[in-house]
Amino acid sequence: MKPLIIANWKMNKSVNESLSFFNQIIDPLSKINSVTTVICPPFTSLSELNKSIAGTNIKLGAQNIYFENNGAYTGEISTSMLKELCSYVIVGHSERRTLFNESDLEINMKLKAVINEGLTPILCIGESIESRTNGNANQVIGEQITKGLEKIASINNLVIAYEPIWAIGTGKSASSEIAQEMSVIIRSKIHELYGVMSEKIPILYGGSVNSENIKDFVSKDDINGALVGSASLDPKSFISIVSESQIQT
Repeated sequence: MKPLIIANWKMNKSVNESLSFFNQIIDPLSKINSVTTVICPPFTSLSELNKSIAGTNIKLGAQNIYFENNGAYTGEISTSMLKELCSYVIVGHSERRTLFNESDLEINMKLKAVINEGLTPILCIGESIESRTNGNANQVIGEQITKGLEKIASINNLVIAYEPIWAIGTGKSASSEIAQEMSVIIRSKIHELYGVMSEKIPILYGGSVNSENIKDFVSKDDINGALVGSASLDPKSFISIVSESQIQT
């Protein structure tokens, strides 16, 4: 499976800063066809970057959506608005779950909206340090998957990002062994729900990923790439991460 590297810029970069970043990565990344590269900028930059990716191998994603297609929902963005601008959507990031109190039900509704518009959802799951310390990590992950995918018939375009909350933005990543162990559990749960479809689902690791540790993660059998946060904000760092993600055969 081709490695998938997704940059989550969160609430960073103006339109001009986004374009400057893109101009610095376009040539180096255009030479790397063995890795799928996705950038998830703020909503404000999607339109301009969409113009810039024409003819490149770089794809765009959104950081969030609302589950309704249109209506009186001030400040929200729908999948029908985004499908002209990007092909991926992050759903259920831990910052959305904790800071904005997104429930598994709301995440499930967002996943359905993304899938119905033909976009690729990136479902984020992960346990807190308390859950890991108490030995409940597997249960938490299983529930997030089951509730998030409830009554979703097809997962052909699904991407799952395992992001332990205790590793996001802390500079402390999970070991590649822990990430692999959890990825096996994730794939096993998906197999329980969807059978052989589980073999085709990319499972990414996220949580303080950088150019020095990315190779350790993508070398594992059940880790197919990474969802990168702060290290994706610097062009040289991101180019290095994508480059190091190439699987040697």
